Amino acid sequence: MADHRHTNRLINETSPYLLQHAHNPVDWYPWNDEALATAQREDKPIFLSIGYSACHWCHVMERESFEDEETAALMNRLFVNIKVDREERPDLDAIYMDAVQAMTGQGGWPMSVFLTPAGQPFYGGTYYPPEPRYGMPSFQQVLQSVADAYHKRRDQVQGQAQRLTNALQRSALIGAQETELSIEMLQEATATLLQHFDNQDGGFGSHPKFPQPMTLDFCLMEYVRTGDLDVLYMAELTLEKMAHGGIYDQLGGGFHRYSVDAVWLVPHFEKMLYDNAQLLRTYLHAWQLTDRPLYQRVVNETIDYVLREMTAPTGGFYSTQDADSEGHEGKFFVWEMEEMEEILGAHAGGIFASYYGVSDRGNFEGKNILSVVRSVESVAERFRITPAEVEQSLAESRHKLFAERKKRVKPGRDEKILTEWNGLMIHALAECGPALGRQDALDAAVNAANFTLESMSQPDGKLFRSYKDGQARLNAYLEDYASFVRALIALYEATFDLRWLGEATRLARLMVDQFGDRQLGGFFQTGLDHEQLVVRRKDFIDNAIPSGNSLAAETLLRLAVLLNNQDYRSMATRICAAVKAAMAQQPTGFGRLLGVASALLAPSQEIALVGEPADPTTQALLHEVRRRYLPYTVLALKRPGEETVLPVFEGRDLVDGKAAAYVCENYACRLPVTEPDALAKLLES
Repeated sequence: MADHRHTNRLINETSPYLLQHAHNPVDWYPWNDEALATAQREDKPIFLSIGYSACHWCHVMERESFEDEETAALMNRLFVNIKVDREERPDLDAIYMDAVQAMTGQGGWPMSVFLTPAGQPFYGGTYYPPEPRYGMPSFQQVLQSVADAYHKRRDQVQGQAQRLTNALQRSALIGAQETELSIEMLQEATATLLQHFDNQDGGFGSHPKFPQPMTLDFCLMEYVRTGDLDVLYMAELTLEKMAHGGIYDQLGGGFHRYSVDAVWLVPHFEKMLYDNAQLLRTYLHAWQLTDRPLYQRVVNETIDYVLREMTAPTGGFYSTQDADSEGHEGKFFVWEMEEMEEILGAHAGGIFASYYGVSDRGNFEGKNILSVVRSVESVAERFRITPAEVEQSLAESRHKLFAERKKRVKPGRDEKILTEWNGLMIHALAECGPALGRQDALDAAVNAANFTLESMSQPDGKLFRSYKDGQARLNAYLEDYASFVRALIALYEATFDLRWLGEATRLARLMVDQFGDRQLGGFFQTGLDHEQLVVRRKDFIDNAIPSGNSLAAETLLRLAVLLNNQDYRSMATRICAAVKAAMAQQPTGFGRLLGVASALLAPSQEIALVGEPADPTTQALLHEVRRRYLPYTVLALKRPGEETVLPVFEGRDLVDGKAAAYVCENYACRLPVTEPDALAKLLES
């Protein structure tokens, strides 16, 4: 075991990110009562550093400053230093990111915030360099200046802290004055997206470019609602460009975090569970709408990646894979031309290089990120072979290079399991598995749900946020409950096991009781029994992950339709109404919630099947449903003679002893059908 000159309090944590800093010379505390009490007792300001394991610039700042003895000594003398993993503590991350953005107009990680001993922010930023550069002061200069201000200009600091805290508290006051939603809101949101859409390379804005699956899902929903081909084009061009770009791992499947350029070529190489969960559903929906093989291939390859590299043996899914390996960003994923030709040979290597844009010069620091630069037909013409032969050669080459890549040093993996992110992946696999006939995907979703209920539940039935090394810890947040309940509903619609719906109903009630704002509507991020922070905020804006209120609204609306629960529908409506103007004007910040609003404005649609799930006739009816993208539809199944609490099955049974499908709108059902062709006609109409 390695000898370490320094060991601080983070050695007792389970977060891989915090453990990475356990041997810094900085006297780090985790966020806890001891740290806050020490700051009060010693009258020192707090330096709060927030990051995450896969964050490249977090590693850079650690190497430059937190491992530097002189800088650490200054930090220890002037501050109480607290290190937080943003993935474990999204509440702290959200509060203090709001503060940094209010102070500087921008945010990011590592986040560097200075607080009073009471936890009120008064100064902050993100990455600070070890020496002054690019117009930024050095980190040591910042430390000295902030400490001087705290001790010599205390009144100014306290005034700034109080003004910021007052501003942060405004989110708690967001509520709906009236609850009417309109189609015009959706139309305005779509028009705004069209204005910001990149017609050449897909995506929204210039660069960096993020995948934005929630916005793309809204586009697909709007196409279903309106038939507007321009809206479908926004989604399709973006999905195609991403699937062909360097942001997608062309050998191993799965998506990197985002692209630093406008053409999706050079990514930040970390892979996040939440990105891949959401993109799985978006590509699945695009395939269901268009039947394009590219989208189906991306879904299958990404499922393979998740099951191979992000699934824990005990069930549940790991959080992230780092961007760096052997100290270099992207080293695991890039190739030199000579290396590639040596593995593939001249002919196959030439075909591969032509298709994936590999050259001696490279496209990333002298090496090559694989991205599709020309069509199979173009390569076939160039090499005077058939397109089928090109496809075969590319498949064989990908297999060989993937096998060779496995010998490299892999990027680090953050193996903590988070309830929220697991909920997103369970939801995705529960949809993809049945639609694509991937029993392995559905099995993984079931295993992860069982793991969460068995290993991440508190004795009183509440949920924990995080699990690592056999230990579940931290109270779950709104987004944990909403994401996991939504996943359980998806599992019911995949398996028709009423146990999942029962757990979803129980946890939804708990979510409403713990997080709901009965006065103004919407939900707080933290529960009634959470520690008291400087503010108790509500989160409505989708970032890389859906906001807690977006997830809660979608979850409650889904349950409202399945259970015919109008209270849940009303709660979902109040969430949308509270931010309806912002949704229309800033649609990329509300993609998931716009989808909920669209569903609220459409008639509810229910498909109720009666039959044995394993019966071939029932399976044929289910296939007709699952191969289609039906965003406004819930699916339920009752076995013959089974008792069920679902109102959609009232008075409905087999027809002449055959499995039957009832297609309903607002619980008014058409005549049942027993043949797949007849069901197809109903669904198409």
